[in-house]
Amino acid sequence: MLSTALVALDATIIATASSTIARELGSFNQLPWLFSSYLLAQAVSTPVYGRLADIVGRKRLMLVGIGLFFVGSAVAGAAPTMGMLIAGRAIQGLGAGAVMPVSMTITSDIYTLEERAQTQGYLASVWGISSVVGPTLGGVFSQFVSWRWIFWVNLPLAVVAAVTLAVRYRESQQSSHREPIDYLGAVLLSGGSTLLLLGLSETAWPWYAGAAVLLAAFVVRSRTTRFPILDLTILRRRVIGASTTVSLLVGVVVVGLSTYVPIYAQEVLGFGALLAGFALAALTIGWPISASQAGKVYLRLGFRVTAVIGSTLVLAGSALTLLLGPTTPLVLVAVFCFVIGAGMGLTAVPTLIAAQAAAGPTERGAVTGTNMFARSIGSAVGVAVLGAIVNSHAVLGADGAPHGPGVMEAMRWVFGVLAGVAVVLLAAAAAMPKDRAQAVARREAVASEAVASEAVASEAGAKAEAVA
Repeated sequence: MLSTALVALDATIIATASSTIARELGSFNQLPWLFSSYLLAQAVSTPVYGRLADIVGRKRLMLVGIGLFFVGSAVAGAAPTMGMLIAGRAIQGLGAGAVMPVSMTITSDIYTLEERAQTQGYLASVWGISSVVGPTLGGVFSQFVSWRWIFWVNLPLAVVAAVTLAVRYRESQQSSHREPIDYLGAVLLSGGSTLLLLGLSETAWPWYAGAAVLLAAFVVRSRTTRFPILDLTILRRRVIGASTTVSLLVGVVVVGLSTYVPIYAQEVLGFGALLAGFALAALTIGWPISASQAGKVYLRLGFRVTAVIGSTLVLAGSALTLLLGPTTPLVLVAVFCFVIGAGMGLTAVPTLIAAQAAAGPTERGAVTGTNMFARSIGSAVGVAVLGAIVNSHAVLGADGAPHGPGVMEAMRWVFGVLAGVAVVLLAAAAAMPKDRAQAVARREAVASEAVASEAVASEAGAKAEAVA
């Protein structure tokens, strides 16, 4: 959770300090790369790290990720120029790309199926808290101390996380399966993913052409080598393919709401940034609450039924956003976001756990990394598509935000697209394999174990009483 907090905070903490940083370093035109370099490095390295965790072990990769994050934070905190700061952010992103999939893979290794939803809920709560606390901390550091403390505060936390893992986490031999590393495949996948994400963020066709060439070469490489860096055949398994599709669609919905709910609250309803953030915070609060309870639901009803219930809630909340108008109370916006967040917790977490449960110990990291990479791609696609829709209906001001009478019309289009994506999300959840019978069997097994344990304890108590 501490390692995840480092990653989650640095995804949001810099937002409120970016203008202060640009004024001091004097490079406003490079400001977007403070965010893009971090997110891009994290996204393209995630599937590679996920697979490497299966080859070299979780512990080593986790420590490498924390180490890279430490170095990136030190470079960024001491950066004399914007270029150096962007380089530090990219190194941070490379570290984050290891921490996110490997931390989730570790929870899958060391916790039982019954416990995983709760532990995943804990990790989700870290993201929820960070999305609220991060911007506030960034503003406090930049206004009262120095923006450099945004990065320097990571250093002692990273050391504590690394030392704790090094001392307390004992990795099983099963998760340290040795195979040759496909370096060429890793380069092709990372390069192709980079160009694809650049193309989606900048809508530049040359990037797409380069991405198509490299990714096609990667597909050929993965089909011809014995130990590919990412085995695409795992996507043929119904549970993994459906889970990955769900993750991609979740990325679209989350980035759409995160980007445009605050704009709607400010530009249409006329609220300030603080209250606009309150509406969005309801999304991040609902997610960990439902995620922590998802285990009780999927143990009783199965992964598929749980995901269908969750995606139905997402669809209901997304459909309700179609009712938003220029006079809607802000509390209703928060309620709709809470419903969507609650649905996400019952959709994203169970589908990921189902995919991990269907994977062997030597491929669990790859499955987790692929799932998270799909969410990054979904976010990039969502930003590109929704941004194009908004740009066609509203006028962008000097601050980059949409203004003018066309904003409400643009928001209606955005919410309509998200509702359509929610329909596809429900279909993807319904495509999960049926596992109701397995859920019933698991529940009966747990009940019989509880009865047996109670009988043993009763017998032991009787013997002790007899001896006394």
